[in-house]
Amino acid sequence: MNKILLVEDEDSIRGFLKINLQRNNLQVIESATGEEGLKLAAIEKPKIAILDVMLPGIDGFKVCSKLRDEFPNMGIIMLTAKGQDMDKIMGLEYGADDYIIKPFNPLEVVLRIKALLRRLGEEDKEKLELGEFIIDLYSQKILKNSIEIDVTPKEYLLMKIFLENPNKAFTRDELLDLVWGENYFGDAKIIDVNIRRLRSKIEENASEPKYIETIWGIGYRWKSEE
Repeated sequence: MNKILLVEDEDSIRGFLKINLQRNNLQVIESATGEEGLKLAAIEKPKIAILDVMLPGIDGFKVCSKLRDEFPNMGIIMLTAKGQDMDKIMGLEYGADDYIIKPFNPLEVVLRIKALLRRLGEEDKEKLELGEFIIDLYSQKILKNSIEIDVTPKEYLLMKIFLENPNKAFTRDELLDLVWGENYFGDAKIIDVNIRRLRSKIEENASEPKYIETIWGIGYRWKSEE
């Protein structure tokens, strides 16, 4: 899994980005300051750094410059709220590979990261395979025995989580946070409803599930012999 260093001092933006990057099979190392970000980069060796321009202490441009000196092959994306030409020019002059203007769609950030990983030759495989199932991460399609299964976006995320973590038991709260986000305050029964629908699509007998196993009093897990 590719590591992404996210340096952003606004908690709401950092948390929102982190959730969306994790949903796309990216490992996030987060920091609120440039100084801490540089320390984490030295320890974790991320493939890509996403840097906010306006940071407390040393700003994003200085962090970018230091990272470029220490890690010549690291991909660097700058986040700027101003959208002014000078910010863009300065970011690129300090060694940034790309820039994104706030406010942004998280999907845009994911696509920019994937494009940069391809340029760096570091993109992870674009398919998850387990037993009879294949998840195409690029088209977000799920296939069973080479036949596409029609799923909703939430069902897709549940399948992706299960296939990435076979035999791991997830609580309902964990699945809520991963699929619906940490700010979801609805009824946790929505998990059971979506699991029931997903079972009806992937199981031969939904009343006797072979793949999605209920862990009574806890939640669910994907049963795998591989």
